[in-house]
Amino acid sequence: MGRKKNYVQKWLFGLISLGLILPTYASFDKNLVDQHKIKFNQLAMDLWDYAELGYQETKSVNAISRILEDEGFAIQKNAADIPTAFIAEYGSGGPVIGILGEFDALPGLAQTRSTFREIENNNTGAGQACGHHLFGAASAWAAVVIKDWLEENNIQGTIRFYGTPAEEGGSGKVYMVRAGLFNDVDIVLHWHPDDQNSANIATNNSNKSAKFMFKGISTHAAGAPDMGRSALDGVESMNMMVNMMREHIPQESRIHYVITKGGLAPNVVPEEAEVYYYVRHPKMKSVEDLFSRVVKAAEGAALGTETSMTYEVMHGNYSLLPNKVLQELVHSKLELHGGIKYSDDENKYAKDIADTLPSGNKLIGSQENILPFITSHSYGSTDVGDVSWNVPTAGFRTASWVPGTAAHSWQAVAAGGTSIGLKGSELAAKVLASTAIELYQNKNLLEKAKEEYSQRIGPDFKYQPLLGDRKPPLNYRN
Repeated sequence: MGRKKNYVQKWLFGLISLGLILPTYASFDKNLVDQHKIKFNQLAMDLWDYAELGYQETKSVNAISRILEDEGFAIQKNAADIPTAFIAEYGSGGPVIGILGEFDALPGLAQTRSTFREIENNNTGAGQACGHHLFGAASAWAAVVIKDWLEENNIQGTIRFYGTPAEEGGSGKVYMVRAGLFNDVDIVLHWHPDDQNSANIATNNSNKSAKFMFKGISTHAAGAPDMGRSALDGVESMNMMVNMMREHIPQESRIHYVITKGGLAPNVVPEEAEVYYYVRHPKMKSVEDLFSRVVKAAEGAALGTETSMTYEVMHGNYSLLPNKVLQELVHSKLELHGGIKYSDDENKYAKDIADTLPSGNKLIGSQENILPFITSHSYGSTDVGDVSWNVPTAGFRTASWVPGTAAHSWQAVAAGGTSIGLKGSELAAKVLASTAIELYQNKNLLEKAKEEYSQRIGPDFKYQPLLGDRKPPLNYRN
């Protein structure tokens, strides 16, 4: 009898390892999420109130790390020599699953819940227009739920929360990757607020940015113009040449800029002028090639205007490397937990916001649905890309804003500070936690994700950050 039982066990294990049948799991318990709801909803609203710019998120980091420390996580501060980067870890042994959490805001947006655009600002001069307050709070929420589940079921494994600052143009995660802080991680999960629910096999653009500083000779613009050399002429000449380039670059490319310094008075020839450029393309090599052409335009502009030019690379992000195995799992969990239903009051608020959107209110109700599982490409960029080229990574989006809302808008700020945003973050916490819990138990699935990752990067891939060896630009928002 003992031999027969042993044979059956071996037979079942073989079927499980081949993925022909699924093992019995210690199931995900929704109560583990609900019991922390008040605490993490309050955290999200605190982060919304703080609205701190990249690399300045001191209050946000203290608030998140304090809760995780109280929950038994070991906290590593000043990660990668960044004061607002940290790691919170619980458990021991493998698998090691990382969850990303962001919290930085965007400059120049009012921080109000109003259904019309206001000019009032908080004392940081920033707004949570990309929902990173929800991102950080929900990811920390999920980490605590996973910790509780590991404890209750006596499961070996490590859950690691990465507090990642300055996603908006600061590439905080890139410096953490470069410092080797993801080297021992098996899987990384992330999410992002949106106006819809999706878990696509998503790719995007890689990105490299720089500030180009021109220096000339200042003089009276009317009394002695021949004595001056305008730094602003250098900037404008560069911009003209780059704009002429647009006809001769790959269609998928994106190049955009803003003049950050242009002079102080019309009757003074500008001695200094600065322009800030972003260069994007799906392929990292193409970004490097396009960036070098932008540099040549800057050099030519300096030569033609008899000014001098220097530039500083500000950030660089890889494109997202998809993982179909993981994305299928995440999508199944998103479908399992379902979309988001509005209360009567939320519907009224949503309609008032929708009146200010190009789409109007015709999309309201779509937040209840999960979009079909497809392959998609966006033209934006994120420093999650660098993580995905170093660790098998998957993400998703939940409807945390009124349908039809664009990221980086005042409408995103407003809805993100209400129960609509909180419902999006709760759904995210459930999806993150239930995905991680299945990965802890289904080692076969985890190994398949790793195999796909290895195939996608290829045998000769060697990670080299687009931003090179520069130090984190801790003052880039000053």
